[in-house]
Amino acid sequence: MTKRRIALQLYSVREDCAKDLPGTLQEVAKMGYDGVEFAGYHGRSARDLRSMLEDLGLDVAGTHVGIETLQGDRLRDSIEFNRVLGNQFLIVPSLPDEMKVSRSSWLRAVHILNEVADQLRPEGMQVGYHNHVIEFQPIEGELPWDIIFSNTKKDVVMQFDTGNAMAGGVSHKQITEFFERYPQRATTVHLKEYSKKGGALIGEGEVKWKEFFAICESMGGTEWYIVEQEQYPLDPLECARRGKENLDKILM
Repeated sequence: MTKRRIALQLYSVREDCAKDLPGTLQEVAKMGYDGVEFAGYHGRSARDLRSMLEDLGLDVAGTHVGIETLQGDRLRDSIEFNRVLGNQFLIVPSLPDEMKVSRSSWLRAVHILNEVADQLRPEGMQVGYHNHVIEFQPIEGELPWDIIFSNTKKDVVMQFDTGNAMAGGVSHKQITEFFERYPQRATTVHLKEYSKKGGALIGEGEVKWKEFFAICESMGGTEWYIVEQEQYPLDPLECARRGKENLDKILM
């Protein structure tokens, strides 16, 4: 089996990044992460970010970008930034409220994602979409998650977030069904723990991690597993460290 590539979504340690981005990236590298996914750049250029990562032996697992940065004249700037950064995956983490009010509004987002996919393909890049909870709440008899992935092109990445999905009522059986329905599209996924009590670290909640990895590897076509922590029983950097340690034990 090829080595699983594990990244940290830097939103998990966003306050540390804002205070000391080079130092935070150094700590992430020491934890044994293979890469990072960005959620903002803290005033740094793409060239500076790439240099920092290369010095630490970290790869770029993706970046979260607002859908507005992928439209009109801003798309060309986004492509150039990510070309310099060395990033392949531009993931939309959520949509404006006006795109979530009806089936037709979700389909407007689908249309944008498909247009962006066509523009990124010649660049060797892919656009994707990341779930929260709303994607699993039916609208006009259909789940927004299905509206998106039954109507987008096959190279639009299905960035499945375990914790958010389970908070939306998705069962392990349903996770498998989504991966079967949209095979080879979970190119990057978010590893987020779920616990009814809240605030759990990876491996200390209710997600069946070994089962999830098996689904990703048999059906998802997953290249990057991205740890994200949004509730903090410990200091954010310590959560990232402990999460990676727990994950290493799960994957032994």
